[in-house]
Amino acid sequence: MRYGIIGNCANSALVQDGSVEWMCWPRLDSSFVFGPMLDGKRGGAYRVEMVDAESVEQEYIENTNVLRTVFRGPSGAFELLDFAPRFRLHDRSFKPTMLVRILRPLEGEPLCRITCQPAGDYGRAEVRSWAGSNHIQFVGLDAPLRLTTNAPLTYVAEGRPFVLTAARHLVLTWGEPLETGLEQTAESFLERTVAYWRRWVKHTRVPRDYQAEVIRSALVLKLHQFEDTGAIIASTTTSLPEYPGSGRNWDYRFCWLRDTYFSLQAFERLGHFDEMEGFLHYLRTIVDQHGGDRLQPLYAINGEADVREEILEHLDGFRGEKPVRIGNQAHEHVQNDVYGEVILSISRLLLDTRFVGVEGRDGVVQLLVRMLDQIENRLDEPDAGLWELRNTTHVHSFTLLTHWAGARRVAEVAEVIGDTALRERASRIANAARNLLDSRCWDDQRGVLTQAMDAENLDASMLLALHFGFWASDDPRAASHVRAIQDQLQVDRLVKRYDVEDDFGKQEATFTVCSFWLVEALAIVGRKDEARALFDFLLSHHNGLGLFSEDIMPGTGELTGNFPQTYSHVGLINAAFRLSRSWD
Repeated sequence: MRYGIIGNCANSALVQDGSVEWMCWPRLDSSFVFGPMLDGKRGGAYRVEMVDAESVEQEYIENTNVLRTVFRGPSGAFELLDFAPRFRLHDRSFKPTMLVRILRPLEGEPLCRITCQPAGDYGRAEVRSWAGSNHIQFVGLDAPLRLTTNAPLTYVAEGRPFVLTAARHLVLTWGEPLETGLEQTAESFLERTVAYWRRWVKHTRVPRDYQAEVIRSALVLKLHQFEDTGAIIASTTTSLPEYPGSGRNWDYRFCWLRDTYFSLQAFERLGHFDEMEGFLHYLRTIVDQHGGDRLQPLYAINGEADVREEILEHLDGFRGEKPVRIGNQAHEHVQNDVYGEVILSISRLLLDTRFVGVEGRDGVVQLLVRMLDQIENRLDEPDAGLWELRNTTHVHSFTLLTHWAGARRVAEVAEVIGDTALRERASRIANAARNLLDSRCWDDQRGVLTQAMDAENLDASMLLALHFGFWASDDPRAASHVRAIQDQLQVDRLVKRYDVEDDFGKQEATFTVCSFWLVEALAIVGRKDEARALFDFLLSHHNGLGLFSEDIMPGTGELTGNFPQTYSHVGLINAAFRLSRSWD
């Protein structure tokens, strides 16, 4: 997966060697406009290529989300700069539904080809086009699409090669045409977008070690928040299989409340808090809009609850791997860990005095109490768990762990605001969750918390018991717990989620973030040299641009699953901060 991601917190695209392999417009969860990743014919195409290329190299302009691709061959060389404009304009974020591509000759007279063939309604719409004086207009989508360019329109429309003798600019827009000067606008937007991202990075807290890896992961996370509503999606893509032949092809372009907690915690470590405020507004809207108190595990980025799953039979799938799914059936699940994670996501607004005056802060206590009510009412209710089992339910240890962590956090908030009754109630609920973990989930013979109450199998998510501070770092139970999970679930140094059959059989891939969880757990129990060696091993598996997918195949190290995955980059950030030397 040699894709580079570009975006502007309203939309994004994956580009590989000059080809836009995935781009959904106008929103992150819309139909693809270009999706050859999932079907080479019905997915459309937007390619810039060199006819006689002998090498193609991709890199990011340092500390930005601007991608640079360099083509070299016998006829010469040229560079391609791809970006989605983002910068401050009139005291607001300017983030149009626009993709800008700039071609610049570097040497010789390179022969290049540009192809632009959009698709609509996941390849089911008929898209027509015609050429104007300096643009190609496309109709048949939900809004007009226009490519404005100073490249020869005939060659672009017919996909014919031409000699690149001067810089060429391509601006693709949705809905509204470009009504300013092409070259000046493209170059100005490039300069201002580079400056925006570098300014954002400059205000990012980084560890002393692993700075480049953390910065790239931070930039990836930022692109996955839909700024308009505050929702954070789990991944850019849908239906990239967890491993070949698995059928585990899911749509991750939704906001999982669980994933959001971990993303916000990473942003907090990075010194960015606007994302937390944005998510608070999104969360309050969900709770107020849908009524009641049971939360779904996930919602659409506009807060829609009904994201029913559909199989698109007409698409071939990634490398021929069907099915292609849109929507996600997990929205129907009972996943009770979400209440504790929502508490952890927003409680900082009350514990950190820097948030005084933040819009919506006054209603946070009431929201926390509603979440605590749910924890109390569903303390030992079986659920689908964080791995979203479709046909079985258990009282999952991870759910109990988040009950404990969430209730304990409410008790801390109650202490700060002087509500003794709430503090005592929250503490009682936290103790009840801990007692269930100690009495029904702890395997004393092996010294480990199992996957569920009265179960024997293990689960990598329980490495997060150390992350949540369930034991002191020097508690012998912490050390034995980590060792047991490592012995049972680690394969080729990578970590599987669990090793028993689920709805789709036994898993072959390892879940990337689980390996980063192990790194952090090893560091917490004092095995830092081993943790650092494992971390360096994991970092060597990035895709060449510092990006990670959902899964890694043991043995081959191939990246599989949806891409890029926020979970994976959150795990990297947390592990890097845990391992790094202090700045002092």
